Amino acid sequence: MNSFSQLDLFGGPQFPPDREKATTQRQERRSGTFTDNMRLPIHRWFRYSAGFSAEWVEQAIKDFPSARPPVVLDPFAGSGTTLLAAEKAGAVVYGYESHPFVSRIAAAKLLWHLDEQRVLHAAMSLLGRAKASKPRVPEQLPDLLAKCFTPATIERLLALRDCYIEIRQETDEWRLVWLAITAILRSCSHVGTAQWQYVLPNKRKAAFLDPFHAFEAKISEMISDMDFAKRIGFHQTATMFSHDAREPAPIAEHSIDLVLTSPPYPNNYDYADATRLEMTFWGEIASWGDLQLTIRRFIIRSCSQHTAAERLHLEDLLEDVTLAPIQAELTEVCNQLATIRMTKGGKKTYHTMVAAYFVDMAKILMQLRVACKPGARLCFVVGDSAPYGIYVPADLWLGRLAVATGFDSFSFEKVRDRNVKWKNRKHRVPLHEGRLWIKG
Repeated sequence: MNSFSQLDLFGGPQFPPDREKATTQRQERRSGTFTDNMRLPIHRWFRYSAGFSAEWVEQAIKDFPSARPPVVLDPFAGSGTTLLAAEKAGAVVYGYESHPFVSRIAAAKLLWHLDEQRVLHAAMSLLGRAKASKPRVPEQLPDLLAKCFTPATIERLLALRDCYIEIRQETDEWRLVWLAITAILRSCSHVGTAQWQYVLPNKRKAAFLDPFHAFEAKISEMISDMDFAKRIGFHQTATMFSHDAREPAPIAEHSIDLVLTSPPYPNNYDYADATRLEMTFWGEIASWGDLQLTIRRFIIRSCSQHTAAERLHLEDLLEDVTLAPIQAELTEVCNQLATIRMTKGGKKTYHTMVAAYFVDMAKILMQLRVACKPGARLCFVVGDSAPYGIYVPADLWLGRLAVATGFDSFSFEKVRDRNVKWKNRKHRVPLHEGRLWIKG
């Protein structure tokens, strides 16, 4: 990408007021989606399924009412959206991510400040070695890899991986090389592997990339973005922690002015499964069954696979004292789910999933109260849900839990409707997504 088009990505020329207004309105509507980030330098290095708008984050930081940039925290940092947007805005920012693999991706993105030529040298030495190597595809290739890649593709991907393992050094430059290999896997697959969905082996793509060409192109993109970030004045202000936000914070008490984040929704999306292809490729898991011990035990409980594996008891969850502000309504919803699940073939444990989700979020809100200054502002981009057609007002209940932990007030801004454009196969309950603002 040339310098002119890159400059357009982060501002470029000043637009007339009507166009500025239209741009702001688009950012408002799309604040809960990662899609626009894929045209932004550095953000586009890896697309994670759980993302939200970097442009909206940057604007929220600029709009904070203080003479200096606020100190920002994202307790669900994901692949680094808030951290990178804050670095562009010049704000000190901290991020927590408890998904070990995703945390490594975010930490690698923050290495944009490295010397480009050193990164390029490491990458090209690896590529040259991989091209010269003899293919070594194991006889017992993991089933997921066999389904997702053609024999020729997997040979080249494994050449990159194995040569990386052989010659890598424990330096930041090689962490970016690791990210580049990781980032090309889905574009090299001939099956349904889009980042926002689970792997769909029975779906076929019209086109997919050659691994060596994809790797070289990704490195070129990264080098270009690193140069661009330095030229427009990104700041090295981010600190990333591989940390569970339910646990005591690794930062100073009462140090945060602004929390910007998008927590998991209680909608049964399995975040552990979101990087199963990448983790299988690197040999970190052998099968879907490994996800519970490798990933899920570190992240909040927002999917039924997680709570089923933990064999949770609904009564124990509902007795948690942190749920007092929503206990009666939550109990009614969970009991309905417990009853209706017995009429369903899958008998999914939505009843314990919903209860465990709010127990976990209550713990996180308590930790945020300790980390935030008096008068701080928090914004959660969040959506409601309706498992088995039973409505769960996530924004309302999270707001009440926040006030119970010591925050002053909350309000909710709906950004968009969900489950209305296409008819959901499981229920027709109208849902929404928006910004839960918490003050105090």
